[in-house]
Amino acid sequence: MADANALKEEGLRLFKDGSLAEALVQFELASAAFSERDQLLDAAEMLNNIGVIHRIEGRLVQAADMLDKARSAFAQAGDRSREAQTLGNLAPLYKKQGDQEKSLETYRQASAIFHDLKDTDRDGEILMSMGLLQFEAGKRGEGLRLYEAGLKMISHPTGNQKRALMALKLRKTILGN
Repeated sequence: MADANALKEEGLRLFKDGSLAEALVQFELASAAFSERDQLLDAAEMLNNIGVIHRIEGRLVQAADMLDKARSAFAQAGDRSREAQTLGNLAPLYKKQGDQEKSLETYRQASAIFHDLKDTDRDGEILMSMGLLQFEAGKRGEGLRLYEAGLKMISHPTGNQKRALMALKLRKTILGN
């Protein structure tokens, strides 16, 4: 069987290039190769990647299955960071399936883990996603609060994130809250 790491790297390259179908094949081969060598965390990482591709391409049931298998493997191995990352990948999937509450709860679980790990950047990203989810659900105040809290946690905000922070500060100045 081909070198698992080479298959993984090729899959990542193809994914970045937008060749999702080809990346999927490489990740599936890499997962099998890692499993064959009892490198279960690496195999779980490939399941996560496979799940992300399924989610992007709209195969929600397959995506949930792969991501949940990856999350379970990371949890069993005690890899809390990758467990939280996988939860972060599952949450928007639940939103696409129309289950806002499950999406929000999954984001909360991911945030709690990142908070415990003191991974403020990833925790901030999750809080921002939770904020958008709440905002879209009509809970505008809570959504803005979460989004702003997440923005403030990001150590190197993008240009758009900096502009959003400025807009939120302006809103507070004008509205006084």
